[in-house]
Amino acid sequence: MPNRVTESAQFTREEVMQAQRCHSMHAEGLRYPVTPIGMHYLLIHYDIPYVDPGAYELEVGGLVQEPLRLTLEDIKARPKVTEAVMMECAGTGRSHASPRTVFVPWFDGAIGCAEWTGTPLGPILEETGLLDGAVEVLFTGHDRGVEQGIEQDFERSLSLEEASREGVMLAYEVNGVPLPPQHGAPLRLVVPGWYGMASVKWLRSITAIAEPFDGFQQGNQYRYKRSADEKGEPVTRQRPRAMMAPPGIPSQLGRTRYVESGQKVPIEGRAWSGWGPVARVEFSADGGRSWEEAELGGRIGRFGWFGWSHEWEAHAPGEYELSCRATDAAGNTQPPDAGEPWNHGTYGINAVQRVPVVVREGGEHEHQN
Repeated sequence: MPNRVTESAQFTREEVMQAQRCHSMHAEGLRYPVTPIGMHYLLIHYDIPYVDPGAYELEVGGLVQEPLRLTLEDIKARPKVTEAVMMECAGTGRSHASPRTVFVPWFDGAIGCAEWTGTPLGPILEETGLLDGAVEVLFTGHDRGVEQGIEQDFERSLSLEEASREGVMLAYEVNGVPLPPQHGAPLRLVVPGWYGMASVKWLRSITAIAEPFDGFQQGNQYRYKRSADEKGEPVTRQRPRAMMAPPGIPSQLGRTRYVESGQKVPIEGRAWSGWGPVARVEFSADGGRSWEEAELGGRIGRFGWFGWSHEWEAHAPGEYELSCRATDAAGNTQPPDAGEPWNHGTYGINAVQRVPVVVREGGEHEHQN
C-alpha cells in the first residue's frame, strides 16, 4: 500500500490499523510556535527499529574518494546547528479526497514545526570527495518491510544540489532532547521545505550514486499520477497551506466548535510553503464565498512556519464554516477543494481548511462541573 483507491465514506480495516500506528498533530497545537514533540505528527511505514546508540555507525560511501564510517559521537563532535523546520506528510488531507488512496487516512493534521539539532550534511559530503560520476545521494534507513509484495529498506535520494543546500542536516536531537525512537533515533535526515518522506529516519547509510534512484519509495510511491500505471511527477516541496487553531470549545464527536454571539473572536494560525515565503493569508467566515486578508506575522526561524491572526466578529447566532488559505511569494495559492487536481496517491492535497462553528446566543448553554 498505497496500491488501491476507494470511494467509500467508511474507513477500511487497513486504514484504521495505520491510524493507530501513526498520529496527527492536535489542531490546538497550532498555538505553540514550536510543536511539542508529543504533538508532532508521526508516519511509520514499517516497524520502529531498535538501533543501539552506543554501537551506531553511519556508512558514507559510493562514488566518493574517501568513504567514512561515523559513530554517533563522531557526528556530535562536528559543527552543531539547531533549526526550526516545518514538516508535513505528503499524504496530509487524503481523507478529504474522493476517491482516496487506502493508506494513512490523514485529514489536516499530519504536520509539526519542531526544533531539530544536528550537523549540516553538505560538509560531510564535501569531505568524502564526491567523484565526477555522482549525480544523487541515496539515504537508506534501518527500517525494513514489504509493500505491494516487494521487500525493501526505506530509501530515498536527493540530487547533489538538494543534499548540499543550507538547512539539510543529520539530526540527533529534537526540541533539546535526544531523538525518541519513533522520530528516527539515533540519527535521521531533515530536509527543510520538502514533504516528510524525504527526511529519512533511522539512517543506516548515505551513498553517492551514478544514476537517479528509482527504487520503490521514489520510482513508484510519492509521485503525482492520474492512474496506477503511469509514472507521474515526483512529490517534492510542500505546497502552500494555512491552518487555524479552531476557536471556542469543541463537541467531543465531530469536533464542531461553539462560540457565543456578540463577540469578537480572535483567530490565530500558521502558514507555510516549500516554494518560498508566505506572502498572504486570507480568512473566510462564509465557506469561502468571500475573503478578508489576515495579519501575517513573523516566521519561526529560517525554515519554520509563519504565524497569522484575524479578528472575527461573530454577531449573529447560526452555523458558520470558517476557512483560511495561504499564498506564497511564488504566487502559488490553495485550491478550494481536494480534487484539484486529483492524483492516484492522494498526495500534496492542500485544499483550504474548513472548520464548522456554531454561534450560540450568549448564556444559552449550561456549564457542567
